[in-house]
Amino acid sequence: MMAVTVYTTTRCPYCVMLKNFLEEKEIVFNEVNVERDPEKMKKLIQTTGQMGVPQTEINGQWIIGFDPQSIMEALHK
Repeated sequence: MMAVTVYTTTRCPYCVMLKNFLEEKEIVFNEVNVERDPEKMKKLIQTTGQMGVPQTEINGQWIIGFDPQSIMEALHK
């Protein structure tokens, strides 16, 4: 079972695109809204060095931004 976690904020159009993409592909994911959880935001920046969202973690691999091709590649590893 793939572990997919998407880090988002409330008003991020790319986050919505990413979630829609995953839903269309029937990929189950956990969403973490870092806007509501500043501690998670800190941890995210420490982990990836990136402040922007969306960020997707797939089995320990990080994909920054809305990048369907990289997401599909990571899922098929």
